[in-house]
Amino acid sequence: MDPRGRRHRRRLPARRPRRPGRALVGLGTSHAPIVERTGQTYAKPFSKLRSFVEELDAAPEPLPVQARVLAALGPKALRLAGERSAGAHPYLTTPEHTAWAREVLGDGPLLAPEQKVVLETDPAKAREIARTGAAPYLALPNYLNNLRRLGYTDEDFADGGSDRLIDALVAWGDLDAIAARVRAHHDAGADHVAVQVLTGRSPLDRGTVLPREQWRELAPALLG
Repeated sequence: MDPRGRRHRRRLPARRPRRPGRALVGLGTSHAPIVERTGQTYAKPFSKLRSFVEELDAAPEPLPVQARVLAALGPKALRLAGERSAGAHPYLTTPEHTAWAREVLGDGPLLAPEQKVVLETDPAKAREIARTGAAPYLALPNYLNNLRRLGYTDEDFADGGSDRLIDALVAWGDLDAIAARVRAHHDAGADHVAVQVLTGRSPLDRGTVLPREQWRELAPALLG
């Protein structure tokens, strides 16, 4: 404190990132149920995404193209991702979608799909955890429309998801099984696969307890 009893905050030196240039800003259109809860109208989401990218380019300090990716699923968003960003980060997809997305993007743009995994070899337990993790997303139209493009139907979406759908969206089993699914994405054209470990916790509180134990198990199998 100073002589008059006022507290001083010690200024700490600015910390430089240890690995500069590795961060990417992800941009997407979100989903109608989420947007409409805020009182906004979910209309022409692709047009809004495109105009937002244009605003970024016209900003006084533009966000560089190579510093951003788009959460793209459908053909128009994928093409925009390839033309106006570093590439695409599709979520809740399959290796089949990755192969199709690579065709749409062409060579060059980054393709980094997300893949949910469960380190559990018992089919019943694994699918129970997988359904808990997938449930919030199977209530969102954008994801369902994308899955319909891949050949899934309303029957697959009912009752938490059919075994066929759950097994396609969530890789479960031992390390070899999970590594094989990640490899399938790479073989289909992915440059990077964002692995999301499911442990049975609700998606709303997963961030409070990180799956460090599973990460340690998976790392040698996925990075080796």
